[in-house]
Amino acid sequence: MTHTIKTGDTISVDYTGKLQTGKVFDTSKGQAPLKFTVGSGLLIKGFEKAVIGMRAGEKKTVVIEPKEGYGLRNEDYYVDVPKLHFPEDVPLVLGMQVDLQDPQGRPVPATIAEIGEESIRMDINHFLAGKMLEFDITIVETGLEEDSHDCGSGCGCDSGCCEHE
Repeated sequence: MTHTIKTGDTISVDYTGKLQTGKVFDTSKGQAPLKFTVGSGLLIKGFEKAVIGMRAGEKKTVVIEPKEGYGLRNEDYYVDVPKLHFPEDVPLVLGMQVDLQDPQGRPVPATIAEIGEESIRMDINHFLAGKMLEFDITIVETGLEEDSHDCGSGCGCDSGCCEHE
């Protein structure tokens, strides 16, 4: 009998994340499968919930609502940055994505929302906030050792489906 995934299990998955339009925003294709511990909080809630009850070799497609993904857009998540903080030789364009820094020096992805005379209004909502997400998930392995967690690849901390971005 094959192991059924539960919270606390370390597993390996292949996945593709898409928007409702079908546009792919993240995938493990061409990379090692994503290894993570279910319930660790490193991935969005909807993704972690989706794998519970699955078994090795099983595939499914799930639709994740914003509240189980990156949350709803928050209209308070805007900051005004003086224009002088941007290099003069970089053309500023509405919708352009740039990295700002939080007080601890960590990068904060932001999108140019307005260009004013003296300042630039930056939207710091996660780019997937407020969006319905669809994931094709295939369970590659279950019952992996916990120390095999790999937050640096695929759907881990540096990609579109990580809650910490």
